[in-house]
Amino acid sequence: MNKQQKSVRILIVDDDEDDFIITSDYIRSIPGNSYSIVWCPRYADGVKRLLENKDDLYLVDYRLGIKSGVDFLKEAKNNNCTSPIILLTGKGNYTVDMQAMELGAVDYLIKTELTVEKMDRCIRYALDRAATSQALRANERKYRNIFEKSRDAVFVADSSLKIIDVNSAVFNLLGFSVGEVVGRNLLDLIEPGQHQIMQLLDGRHELNDREIIFNTKDGDKKYCTLSLTVEAGEVDTVHIQGIIHDISSLKKMEKANLQSEKLAAAGRLVRTIAHEVRNPLNNITLSIEQMFHEIKDENMQLYMNIIQRNSKRINDLISELLYTSRPAENILRIHTLQNIVDDVIAICIDRLTLKHIGLQVTYPSDTQEIMADDEKLKLALLNIVTNAIEAMEEGKGLLSVRIDSRNDLVVLSIGDNGCGISEEHVSRLFEPYFTQKRNGVGLGLTFTLNILQAHKATIEVNSQVGVGTVFVIGFQVAR
Repeated sequence: MNKQQKSVRILIVDDDEDDFIITSDYIRSIPGNSYSIVWCPRYADGVKRLLENKDDLYLVDYRLGIKSGVDFLKEAKNNNCTSPIILLTGKGNYTVDMQAMELGAVDYLIKTELTVEKMDRCIRYALDRAATSQALRANERKYRNIFEKSRDAVFVADSSLKIIDVNSAVFNLLGFSVGEVVGRNLLDLIEPGQHQIMQLLDGRHELNDREIIFNTKDGDKKYCTLSLTVEAGEVDTVHIQGIIHDISSLKKMEKANLQSEKLAAAGRLVRTIAHEVRNPLNNITLSIEQMFHEIKDENMQLYMNIIQRNSKRINDLISELLYTSRPAENILRIHTLQNIVDDVIAICIDRLTLKHIGLQVTYPSDTQEIMADDEKLKLALLNIVTNAIEAMEEGKGLLSVRIDSRNDLVVLSIGDNGCGISEEHVSRLFEPYFTQKRNGVGLGLTFTLNILQAHKATIEVNSQVGVGTVFVIGFQVAR
């Protein structure tokens, strides 16, 4: 007898005292046993003790007055009882046997056929099976806990990628509840043009850290890595296990670092070129000034005026370029972002009115304070708003300005329904001298980015050709 059996508490539920004595004698006659036996002659007392969960094994008579052992099994099932139950009866009945097994009885014994050996074998089988079931349930709870508490979206799908089960992390990732995702195909959540997943799975039976763009419930895009594994199931079936890991923050950091590197490289290039150009330009300017005093021919002076004006224009462009490439020096103080944005809108209100462009402003109920150099931040935001106004068609445009609070960030969104920007051009927006305007210089957004980076703000541009553009700027909350 092992240690587990020596500490077993057995409850016998039987309204016949003689049967209880016979049954308990069989149990006590098992070699090496030290079982603790309790008798409940009434069904109600047996159920009460069942609810107290004090016993390790139940021996229940089939006939218990107006109740039966089957009723006891139903009570045990309804109350999630995990201890094994053995049903006892005076004679064999196949129907009762099957019903008892379906309700969770581990065995079915006929009293007239009982022996010490049969009782011993039945108890050992019941306890071993219960121990195995408890171990399985513990493992299931452990892995279910890992499944539910994972910060990554973990799911199980069928062979066509129709989602069967998913953890609650899908809500934080994509904004959908578990109920909204279960039953949907994974491909419905993925950005169009990235549906080659099934072809890759057919060839490899797994997919590791594939970068995929997912569409959220709010219409945003999330950059994620997707891992899939094809697992064989029962009866020649397969299911697919998957993990979706959000790398949107990493992508934003990479993009911000790339922008900083490009600006730094452009700044170094600008300073080198400026030095190399200004030296000969200064010589040209000094020579022209000297020639003005010596040459009196009016035609020659006309040409010299042209040279002088263009030399000054080149010098001004170099000065402007050097200014935009130099790290902005800001004096940061606590300011309310709503007030700064209101001032920017006030500056642009005449343009909006003249072009008959609508304005939609959405602010949170509480004030959002950030550390800012308000005058320079206004200039940066003014560039974005001005570009948005110029991108929209007269009489049909709508400028939307929205401020939201997200954890430790204050997010300002400036959107338009203008012509939009191609994906290729979005990646170049902040490069010096890149512009899509006919008479533009291409330094406005470079200047804007320089100021925002000095404010330790993040900026993201979402645009679709023919639909519009949204600039999303994130500021740290002032502390």
